[in-house]
Amino acid sequence: MRILLVEDEESAARMLAKGLREQAYAVDVAADGEAATYQASINEYDLIILDVMLPRKDGLRVCHEIRKGGSAVPILMLTARDSVDDRVAGLDSGADDYLVKPFNLHELLARVRALLRRGPHLRSDKLTVADLTIDVRSHSAHRGGRLLKLTAKEYALLEFLTRHAGEVVTRAEIAEHVWDESFDPFSNLIEVYIQRLRRKLDDGSSERLIHTLRGEGYQLAATSTADE
Repeated sequence: MRILLVEDEESAARMLAKGLREQAYAVDVAADGEAATYQASINEYDLIILDVMLPRKDGLRVCHEIRKGGSAVPILMLTARDSVDDRVAGLDSGADDYLVKPFNLHELLARVRALLRRGPHLRSDKLTVADLTIDVRSHSAHRGGRLLKLTAKEYALLEFLTRHAGEVVTRAEIAEHVWDESFDPFSNLIEVYIQRLRRKLDDGSSERLIHTLRGEGYQLAATSTADE
């Protein structure tokens, strides 16, 4: 899952980005409203965390412009303003949730999970394909009852593939949602992580779950007409 974090206070942005990345989210950071509007227009995000008090363009205006552009991306608004009128203004501008500073990181992460569960359709905390089970809340995965020891990025890739089980996802789609803006599109990093996941998933199992469709992308499914 890829998140745009919009926060102009450098130390706060660094702390929040670190906390989110430790939970396997890919994070881009924007330090002002103009940058936030631009990044939201050129990238496909799964969630935006948006501070209200921003230089160049405030968060209310950013939120309004994102919605005016037709995007339904979930937006969590952050602000030090805690009056009822301020909360109403944030929600009326198009935000899906509103969190008042100072806040506990665990609460922010819980709100992030709740917003990501909604998406276009209500998402479950448990994902299952064949004998693979993913617990989104604990960021853990089991296959045939065996706990898979995954890095944060391996888990993020596996969750993305599992959420799109049966679909063919392209390399570009994987890069868009699992990696951040620093990803080099000419690298073979995705292929490397696919191979790592395959080794961990297939260890002790006779059935392969991740399939490659040459020239198209990857598919996570119990059965497939893929090239391998």
